[in-house]
Amino acid sequence: MKTAALSIGLLVGSMSAAQAADGTVTFLGSVHSGACSIKPESVDQTVHLGAIAKHQLQTGGKSEPRSVLIELEGCDLTGLTDNTVTTTFTAAPSAVVPGAIGTIGGAGGIGIMMTHGSQPIELGVATTPQAIVAGDNTLQFGAYVQGAATAPIIPGDFSAVTNFTLAYQ
Repeated sequence: MKTAALSIGLLVGSMSAAQAADGTVTFLGSVHSGACSIKPESVDQTVHLGAIAKHQLQTGGKSEPRSVLIELEGCDLTGLTDNTVTTTFTAAPSAVVPGAIGTIGGAGGIGIMMTHGSQPIELGVATTPQAIVAGDNTLQFGAYVQGAATAPIIPGDFSAVTNFTLAYQ
């Protein structure tokens, strides 16, 4: 009887130690009715625009464009009529660069411009439809820093946020 009680005590003690938490894992996501899933790294992404020389942005100058990719997976075209998708970007507009995304931080006299191919993206307006196929697809856009045409360029750090919405046709 003593051996059984000791065995049960050791078993319970080892179970408690095996279940001690050293950290947590949080799972985030959403379920939507679109034709494709969006890869996690595309849902919330960071695009590094670089450390840009002030003189490059003066009098409406711009930085080198960087790629902005939205990766889709598991696309099912059932129910689509055109097998295309449009993307609408929304953000707080720049007060000094017309059509640009506004920035926050110490830098001034700048905005973030986005492109679809060679065309500028208008905030709040759907892009030209892009063809998609069943399976995986990558939507390609560009972004660059645009200096104000007449306002001074103020050096400093900056950030900006845009949201995107996909519409399948």
